Amino acid sequence: MYVGTLSFDLLLGDVRSLKEKRSVVRPIVAELQRKYAVSAAEVDHMDLHRRAVIGLALVSGDAGHLSEVLDRCERLVAARPEVELLSVGRRFHGEDD
Repeated sequence: MYVGTLSFDLLLGDVRSLKEKRSVVRPIVAELQRKYAVSAAEVDHMDLHRRAVIGLALVSGDAGHLSEVLDRCERLVAARPEVELLSVGRRFHGEDD
């Protein structure tokens, strides 16, 4: 069994309130969940309206598949024009951990 996690530190564009922030972050989280069957949520900077951290996790029996899905998730978030991807944290836990 392999477990992979990603955390995306995002700078949001022209957002002036927490309500506007939710309207940007929620669709990203929903698309990640729907397209790639990952567990995803906003996990940090809840009180800042121009910053967000989205975390996601995936469990797989195949390390190659896990890495491929994490790469796709990263590309999806990086391609969103309404956010700037400041950093990505990736962790991979395998059978030997």
